[in-house]
Amino acid sequence: MTHSQDQSLPDNTRFNGVWRIENTRSSWSDGKFPDHMKLDLFLKFPGNFIWYHSENSTLSTQPVMTLDFKTDLNGTPGLTSGNARFNKVRARQLSATEFEILEMLDEDVIVAAYWRFSEDAQTLWRWGVGKSPAGLSRSYEELFIKESTATHIFDE
Repeated sequence: MTHSQDQSLPDNTRFNGVWRIENTRSSWSDGKFPDHMKLDLFLKFPGNFIWYHSENSTLSTQPVMTLDFKTDLNGTPGLTSGNARFNKVRARQLSATEFEILEMLDEDVIVAAYWRFSEDAQTLWRWGVGKSPAGLSRSYEELFIKESTATHIFDE
């Protein structure tokens, strides 16, 4: 049975909020993780959907890099905006605290990620593999700490 058919879906609203990367416990396989990384995730889980907005302001001399999407949690493709590297996303809920997120350019998976929230919904671990614009892949491990439960960014 898929999650979209399951009437007993977990209440994902506890994961709503602003999440900030914890640099000291995050890493990239190539050893080039910036010690000054500034990455915030804004998440909202209405029903069987995920709304996602990220802001990467690590490079202070560049505009803030963003990625936005809203998609069903059953693996159906949704559209992304804000980042030319991706135009689609697929998201699946694997358990009450685990998710698979595939960021894609057409049908090519650019980033494959496994997310796991803590039971108390205060931390989020993301593990995955991403392909750079040059076609080189690296794995990553990122820890995010919940900063607030605000979701006003998604108000329509």
